[in-house]
Amino acid sequence: MVDFFLRRARKTIALGALNVRKCKVERFKCMKLKILMVSSECAPFSKVGGLADMVSSLSKQFAADGYDVKVFTPLYSSVKRTPKFVKKLDNFSIHMGLGIEEFASVWSAPLGKAEALFLEFNRYYQRDGIYNSGGESYGDNGGRFAFLSRAALDFCLSIGWIPDVIHCHDWPTGLVPVYLNTTLRNSILGRSATVFTIHNLQHQGIFNAGVLEYAGIPMREFRADSCEALGNLNMMKGALFNATKLTTVSPTYAREIQTSEYGCGLEGVLKFRAADLIGIINGVDVQEWNPASDPMIASNYSLADMSGKSACKRALQERVGLKVSSKIPLFGVVSRLFDQKGLDLLARIAQPLVDNMNIQLMVLGSGEPWLEDSFKGLTAANPGKIASYIGYSNELSHMIEAGSDFFIMPSRFEPCGLNQMYSMIYATLPIVRRTGGLADTVSQYEEGAGIGTGFLFDDATTSALYNTIGWACSTWYDRKPDITALRRNAMGRDFSWSASAEKYAQVYKWSVDARTA
Repeated sequence: MVDFFLRRARKTIALGALNVRKCKVERFKCMKLKILMVSSECAPFSKVGGLADMVSSLSKQFAADGYDVKVFTPLYSSVKRTPKFVKKLDNFSIHMGLGIEEFASVWSAPLGKAEALFLEFNRYYQRDGIYNSGGESYGDNGGRFAFLSRAALDFCLSIGWIPDVIHCHDWPTGLVPVYLNTTLRNSILGRSATVFTIHNLQHQGIFNAGVLEYAGIPMREFRADSCEALGNLNMMKGALFNATKLTTVSPTYAREIQTSEYGCGLEGVLKFRAADLIGIINGVDVQEWNPASDPMIASNYSLADMSGKSACKRALQERVGLKVSSKIPLFGVVSRLFDQKGLDLLARIAQPLVDNMNIQLMVLGSGEPWLEDSFKGLTAANPGKIASYIGYSNELSHMIEAGSDFFIMPSRFEPCGLNQMYSMIYATLPIVRRTGGLADTVSQYEEGAGIGTGFLFDDATTSALYNTIGWACSTWYDRKPDITALRRNAMGRDFSWSASAEKYAQVYKWSVDARTA
């Protein structure tokens, strides 16, 4: 009898605790949470990579869900000002170190239901590029982005808008959490929680210690367990030690960066903060990437009716000069041509691929000159079989996603990746190396069973890539029903931002609870 009552009491306590947790979550969802995104990029206004898309899409998703969201980003010379741009604040002061006071303006424009805020300071942002020009990084990038971090916080103080969460993105915003733990800890902003997202750990924002002085952050933070690394200021490291919570853009990448192979020298810090590090896959803007409504492709199609995909393939073949044939499998690439992306592996095997297999290859991208020249040469030597476009075309990238049968991503590392998700949405089967977000989003094909959404391999070698492309090619010619099944599996996946946003909402809750405890 005593055991019965003990079991009943434990059950009552457990149910009570569960109900308390549920109430806390529901109450948190109902809060009009204030979120400030601080980012060096924000699509469609400024973009170098996937960071810009993530910041834009996540901000729009949260704003649509009722949160008060603002995005603070530089007003680069490349930003196109529309009639919707209005000046929000003129000549407000930014308090830097060494007694320096600067004056800047802030412009506002809608971003869905969110508000995009643009920091106008011509000395730092009226330049040809965002981070570099002609392949050379700007020598004052440390100061440029220290200024962005401080300006975002001084702007909030100037207008009296105090965010509950400040979400920072990659090294250019790495000093924001440091400010809030030091110089501004006792200000009204001091209770704001910070979430820092690692988009690519390879880029860390390494500068001389003088940048910390210019930022106005106490030099006591120039130490190994804060902002110092190998005698330099490391903005990324400062954020990793000082942010309330850390995220990165896939669960696998979150594990990988805690190892010496992928940690870029910061694996020890990330192991130390492992309990606060969460991997969340990026979503996709399904309004822009949707074959059922995409205005840039030859024929729209959907999971219910895929017939339009063949017209897209024909249009792509005609556009880039490949032999027009529905029977030959077309392998597409849209990528930056750099070491990380592994396209050097493809360049080395492209000739034997088209010599030994009846396939076509289309490459869109730019990057290292020798790789650009390699694909140009391959195109010239193989008319009708290999095509390339050196540069970037948004329209052509949509056409490649819709018109290709397979999509190649042999990345040496890939924090998240978006093109493999675009491909699956468009019933184009990805061929990817099993790393980072590629491993989290693409499921392996099981031969003869019609299970999976693509083809994965493990080793970053030419033989592994060649054999996997060969596997996809043999599946195309010998197991057509499996191709149909894999396409249906791929198109059936949900890559919208709704699920990812829910996980970020939970991270925001944890960060607010931790900061205000």
